[in-house]
Amino acid sequence: MEKILIVINDAPYGSEGAYNALRMAMTLQKEHGDEVEVNVFLLADAVTCALTDQETPKGYYNVERMLKSILQKGAGVKACGSCSSARGIEDKPLVEGVEVSNMKEFSRWTVEADKVMTF
Repeated sequence: MEKILIVINDAPYGSEGAYNALRMAMTLQKEHGDEVEVNVFLLADAVTCALTDQETPKGYYNVERMLKSILQKGAGVKACGSCSSARGIEDKPLVEGVEVSNMKEFSRWTVEADKVMTF
């Protein structure tokens, strides 16, 4: 099984970085299923991707729903704790299954990954 780490740095809205990263994660899971293990690490403004109760206009992508989808299919998702603290969201509810983490875990996932993609 190939391990793929997707690193997201962008905020959930305002650019399409987070959207494209999560589309890739969803496509990897759909097209390659048991052949891949997908992990997503949220850094910088991307930690806000994991906030709950996101409201987006009808017809627009919703990062919260996308995260829930990849989590349901077995992806690991971690958010940088110091990045969360810096943005004042360390006590806010996160999408169920997203873990607050640290650079030690990020470095472990990086070393264990066969491929790393950055958005």
